[in-house]
Amino acid sequence: MAEIARLHPAEDKSFRLAPHNVEAEQALLGAILINNDAFYRVSDFLEPTHFYEPVHRDIYELAGKIIRAGKSADPTTIKTHLPDQLLPDITMAQYLARLAAEATTVLNAADYGQAIYDLAIRRNLILVGEEMVQVAYESDVEMTPNKQIEKVEGELFQLAEKGRYDGGFQNFSSALSASIQMAGEAYQRDGGLSGVATGLDDLDRQMGGLQKSDLIIIAGRPAMGKTSLVTNIAFNIAKAYRSEVLPDGNQKTTNGGTVGFFSLEMSSEQLATRILAEQAEISSSDIRRGRIHDTQFSKLVDVSNMMSKLPLFIDDTGGISVAQLAARARRLKRQKGLDCLIVDYLQLLTGSSKASSQNRVQELTEITTTLKALAKELEIPVIALSQLSRQVESRDDKHPQLADLRESGSIEQDADVVMFVYREEYYLKNKEPKEGSPEHLAWQGEMEKVHGKAEVIIAKQRHGPTGTVQLSFEAQFTRFGNLARADYLPERME
Repeated sequence: MAEIARLHPAEDKSFRLAPHNVEAEQALLGAILINNDAFYRVSDFLEPTHFYEPVHRDIYELAGKIIRAGKSADPTTIKTHLPDQLLPDITMAQYLARLAAEATTVLNAADYGQAIYDLAIRRNLILVGEEMVQVAYESDVEMTPNKQIEKVEGELFQLAEKGRYDGGFQNFSSALSASIQMAGEAYQRDGGLSGVATGLDDLDRQMGGLQKSDLIIIAGRPAMGKTSLVTNIAFNIAKAYRSEVLPDGNQKTTNGGTVGFFSLEMSSEQLATRILAEQAEISSSDIRRGRIHDTQFSKLVDVSNMMSKLPLFIDDTGGISVAQLAARARRLKRQKGLDCLIVDYLQLLTGSSKASSQNRVQELTEITTTLKALAKELEIPVIALSQLSRQVESRDDKHPQLADLRESGSIEQDADVVMFVYREEYYLKNKEPKEGSPEHLAWQGEMEKVHGKAEVIIAKQRHGPTGTVQLSFEAQFTRFGNLARADYLPERME
């Protein structure tokens, strides 16, 4: 079909045109105009932007709208919505008729669609490469080599995962299908949870598990056990990991998940020692000092052998920027898979140099916004720990509130879930009256009530109720667990 070639000037051999196949585009469009069923063979992966010729984009998009409306898309119905003249000596009606006359069969429609799609991806790869070369030559002060690598990695991840740059709107029916699929998977999964199970039954019951695309903030004052709680959750998720191989050869997680843990405060060795202590039920201080006997050592070896097989990955780089964190998370998702990301903790992350030069609140806004966007992009729950301001200590009631979050505006706004870890035992222990006094007896009674218990206060939850869940806490192993149902605090609804 020579007419369309005249839309482009004669090719100059001194430059290369981007990869394209006009004939495949014409054959596919013709097949759609002859038999609208051909559209449904390609519509789940082929978008108008994947076509090289602008006029072909318009025809495909218009045909899709007409077909989805339940009407017939053919040269007659389509031509009324397009310009009358394509070229000086060929009308749109003539061009559409020729497309239909030289169409491929419906059986070949998917193959032609895949060829068009692959060429579009190659063109996008060329764009990424050309931009990378241009930026590298310009040597912009703001765009350091590391930042450029992170940016390119992000763009390549988008291409690998989504196949295109654009997001755009989707039909509500598509969202409904995804919702029904999620409900079906929850029905089949252990515990009937729609999200990733934390292994803490009471918390899972309140939240339905950790939901995909959610930013979850776990906050608390020092010594409340924030890091212990997330290491427990990380271990439980990794231990429960099960997967199945899909027909296309990809792995799909069916239970538990692969966990990425950014430990900005502790080294990977310290974190591993802590998890080892939790699971072997040996004090981490005893492990570090070598104060263990033969039986305990053999238990440590057994537990470490079991743990070495878990899909739990730790990055202990200090002073990392949120952009670097996002790039590494994308890389882990691409190479090993990723079902849950943990950041310990929020205030140790840095933003871009531009935001940092302004003020801390703006920098933290950038950090929380990026983490929320990352959760949506990777379709995983992101758990970030956060410190609380000292104003908690000045109150008689030490239970944390949303207003206690440091630089709280953006954290509270961007987070889907905000949880506080609170242990009354910690505060009561520091108030011990003089032994033998009347107050000491009352104090002992209070201590017995709260000993070995911790509260997780769900102060904000977009998808469910707020309230308080009680967990057990074994201080010597820094381990959280489940309590009997009778020990639950009443739910606080907002």
